[in-house]
Parts: sequence; structure tokens; C-alpha cells
Amino acid sequence: MRNKEGTDRHVAGAALDRREFLGRTAALGVSAALIASSVGRSALAADTPGKGGHLKVGLISGTVSDTLDPATWNSGFMQIAGQMFYNQLTEVDENGKLVPVLAESWDVKPGATEWVFRIRKGVSFHNGKELTAADVVYSINHHRGKDSKSAARALLTPIKDLSTTGPNELSVVLASGDLDLPYVFANAHLVIAPEGSKFDDAVGTGSYIFDSYKPGTVVSCHRNPNNWRPDRGFVESMEILGVNDPTARLNGVESGSLHLINGVEPRIAAMLAKDSRVDLYSISGGGHETFPMRCDIAPFKDPNLRLAMKFAIDRESILKRVLGGYGKIGNDNPIPSYDPMFAGDIPQRQYDPDKAAFYLKKAGYDGPIVLSVSEAAFVGAVDTGQIFQASAKKAGIDIQLQREPDSSYWDDVWMKKPFCASSWLGKPTANLLLSYIYKSDAPWNESFWKRPNFDALLIQVRAESNEDKRKQMYHDLQMMIYEDGGSVIPIFNNYLNAGSKRLRGFVPNPAQDFANFRAPEIVWFAS
Repeated sequence: MRNKEGTDRHVAGAALDRREFLGRTAALGVSAALIASSVGRSALAADTPGKGGHLKVGLISGTVSDTLDPATWNSGFMQIAGQMFYNQLTEVDENGKLVPVLAESWDVKPGATEWVFRIRKGVSFHNGKELTAADVVYSINHHRGKDSKSAARALLTPIKDLSTTGPNELSVVLASGDLDLPYVFANAHLVIAPEGSKFDDAVGTGSYIFDSYKPGTVVSCHRNPNNWRPDRGFVESMEILGVNDPTARLNGVESGSLHLINGVEPRIAAMLAKDSRVDLYSISGGGHETFPMRCDIAPFKDPNLRLAMKFAIDRESILKRVLGGYGKIGNDNPIPSYDPMFAGDIPQRQYDPDKAAFYLKKAGYDGPIVLSVSEAAFVGAVDTGQIFQASAKKAGIDIQLQREPDSSYWDDVWMKKPFCASSWLGKPTANLLLSYIYKSDAPWNESFWKRPNFDALLIQVRAESNEDKRKQMYHDLQMMIYEDGGSVIPIFNNYLNAGSKRLRGFVPNPAQDFANFRAPEIVWFAS
């Protein structure tokens, strides 16, 4: 729900929705410079933002392996903390519209392989250096090297050439057309730092200046006095704390020792919504929970066994008992129903122990299946695993739950053990999500599912400007995942955040958790 005392604070006049964007960029000679560049003007607000105060934020998923280097950010904790210090070329607002940020405007040639981005003038880094196109090239290339471990690397592989054509002009040449390129540059990893940066000091153009850091525990910062955006950065200072324990987060926001939290447990959300000290934000978005099966390892190499697992899970029970209704039933398809490319005619897969038993027998497997779970994967992962275990038992499938340590889950379990719990936040376009997780060479292809025909179609659709053809191509991609993919996707979960009644300005954004990772810099304390 929307905080009744919050305001719509997206940048007025600069936004372009996906249909408008495709229509403009696909037309010959039509430039995205037609976008009115008005980042920096606050939209009319019913409640004028106040400045000052010290904000304490409690987040899930902090780990001791976290670093300040954006190429290493693989948890929501660091992606949220990092946004305080940096900006990207573009952003996606709460209405799903693309807005220019450090890129003021852009042009694209027919075929969508040649792009020119104009970089905003008059913006300075925290160290006083003025932003130029060379800084953008340097920052993007940080993720492109052959030895890069960045999750954004897969999104940048189509780039053949990235170069400056002027102090504030950037040229991008792609190996194949991609109408989603400006959306790519909104990725949370693709922040802009000064040329020559070692990415260890968090020097950016963002609303806050880095003070100190203890991996997975706390990031401290203070307001940038030269912030170029008057619509961001209201509190004087903040601490972003890693609080993986859900009870500690809840107690913190109720007692006032924390002002803003994510990862509210669904089972207590309804109770929290009645608390006079707290505002609950329930945001329906693209976040979903998964159980990836490694398709490169027996027994999950067999697609019949994968189908058995998909029919063996009781989705309705998980939605009711674990999410408390704060979500939607999933269908082993990662594209959310609100996405314009969503294939709504794919039949909903129901819990069917008989079909699960049929496919289990067809796979010829009769041994136990170990499922690794941890609350680090998602809130309620252990309970969800127990429901999965019980429902699979009725199909003759012996799931053995293995409770893994929270602190090392993402380092030692995810993408290492054959079957585990995982979760994903949303992405602004279907292609970005599929490229991130399902393309064969994606660094975060958690199920190790590889289909050359899927990869080829995913690349082909990027340059297709005909909306009907695009929809059919995305339909085919989703069917491949639905029928053969390596992930059980039982539910889409609402993003559940909570904040002190003293706060104003929180605007839910379905693109990502925590107001598209920007909540700490858009809220302020009521006077």
C-alpha cells in the first residue's frame, strides 16, 4: 500500500514508457533527445521535504564477503547501499517509465546497433572532478573485461565499441541491435565513478558521501552538500545496517531504533499494518522465489525429473501459509503478469502428485533429493521448503531438507549445490531479466540451463520493433522455460517494507525492492 503521507516524487516530464520508447527509437531519424531533460526538478508535492536528521536503515542479505566494488554486488544490501553514492545513466521510475539521469538524452540509428548518449553537464563527483563521457566509458568498461566477475557483464557483451565522441558525448556500437540498451544502463551495478577509480572509495555523483564501512554489517555516510539533485538526499546522515534476523528488524522499526527496513515477514505483515508507530508498504512487483535445479548435474539433467518437481509443489499452500496472501501464484515463468510481454495464455501448473509421480517414474529415479535452504535466500525459505517436502512426499519424492548457515549461503551454497532456495528482484524489461538469469552464458544462470535456440531468439528479439512479433517471440521464450527450464518458481512475493511514521516521501516502485533501491535517499523526517 502507498503511504498516505508520501508523495509522487518522480521526475516530471522526463519519463518515457516502454511502448512510447520503442515507437520513437524504431522510427527512422527519430531521436530520444525529444525526451524533455528535467531531472533535478521536484514534482509538486503535498508535503515539502524537510532536511536533517540521522536515518537508520535495516536490511537483509548483508554478508562478510560484500565489497564496495559495484562489480561484486550480488546482494540487495550492497545494491541499496551503493545507490546512495552513485548515479547511473538512466533510471526506471515507479510507473515503469525510463528517465534520463546522468545521460541527458540519446539518439539511435535504424537497426538499433549505433547509439549516441549525451552526458549531463555541470555534475561533479564527490572529489570535485566534473563528470565527463570518459568517466562513463571507464565505469562501464569496469564490468566488460574478460576476467570480470560482474553480474552486469552478460548485459554488456553485445557492445563492440564504447568510446567518447566529445567531452560529454558517448558512442556505443553493438554487435546486434538492442532497443533495450537505455534500460540496460539503469542496472544497479552500472554506476558511474571517476576515470581511474579503484572502486574502493565509493566516490560517485550521488546524494551521499561515504564515511565508513564494515562488510555486511554497516555502511555510514553523510549528505552531499553539492548534490546536483534537489529531489534526493534529505537526511543529514545515515547508517545502513545489515540485520539478517527478521525479529531484530521488526523490533528495531517498532522501537524506533531503526527507521526503515525491508524483508518484513509476511506472517506478521498484517499485524504490523495495524501498528500506529509504523507504515507498512506492500508492493506487488517482479520479485519471485525460486528453487533452481542444476541442469548440469544428475539427477536434474533429466527434464522429466524437473517436471516431476514442478508438479510436486503446492503453490497455493505456500502463498497462504508462508506469504499470508502477500503475493501471487507463480507458474515456473519468471516474467511477472504486469509485464507487457507476459505470456498470459500459458496454462497454470497445478499441484498434481499423480503427474509428479508419473514424471518421476519416467525419469527412472528413486533416490532422495537434497534441498538446501536458508532464510538468507528469502524470508520464509525454510517454511517453504518444509511445505515442498510434505507435498512432494505424496508423489513418492523424498526431499531431504538441509538447513544451511545464513552468513555464507550466497557464497557456499547458491550456484554450487545441486538444488537450493533462491530469490530474484524484478527487472525493468523481460529481456534484461532473461539475459540476467537464463541465457546460457549469464554469470547468474543459477540453474545452469543452456539452450542455444533460446539464446538466439533472445538476441533476435532485442532488435525487433514490431510489437506483435516481439510478443510472440517472448511468448516462445517463456514457453521454453515453462516446459524445460531448471527452476521451480512457485510464487511472486510482494516487496514488504516498513518505516517509522515519522518518515515521509516513500514511493513504492515495482521495478525493485525498497523503492527501486533508492528509499533511503528519497525519504525525510517530518518536522
